[in-house]
Amino acid sequence: MNASEMDQLIEQHIAAEMAGDTAASVSMYTDDVEHDVVGSPTGPLHGKEAAKGFYDYLTENFQTETMDPVHRYYGDDFCVIEHEATGTVPGEFLGVPGHGRRITFRMVHIWEFRDGLMSRENIWLDGGGIIAQLTAPDLAHASA
Repeated sequence: MNASEMDQLIEQHIAAEMAGDTAASVSMYTDDVEHDVVGSPTGPLHGKEAAKGFYDYLTENFQTETMDPVHRYYGDDFCVIEHEATGTVPGEFLGVPGHGRRITFRMVHIWEFRDGLMSRENIWLDGGGIIAQLTAPDLAHASA
């Protein structure tokens, strides 16, 4: 696959995720996809249904507002993109209650491709930055 074809799949995937359409989020995956959020207690997930379960949970707990690419790297069958993500956490994120807080963090996606689809997605998050934002004192209410 060329970079343009990879970008098209990635953009469709992210748009579906941001819209909360979990079925569409995984529609560009191979049936045997490996979905690996590093540090997740579930470990790597295998197959579209397992990945969809992850996105069902994610969209209930984190509402993505933006996912802006910072750097992109391409190979013959892979793409690495560093993103800066911003969203609201009505549920919990990384096991920490969000209380509706809006957070911004860096993340790295590594996608592998086979037969015109995504065969692997590996995600690295700035967990320290996320937890710091979710546990910081609420300054807006502290002075009240």
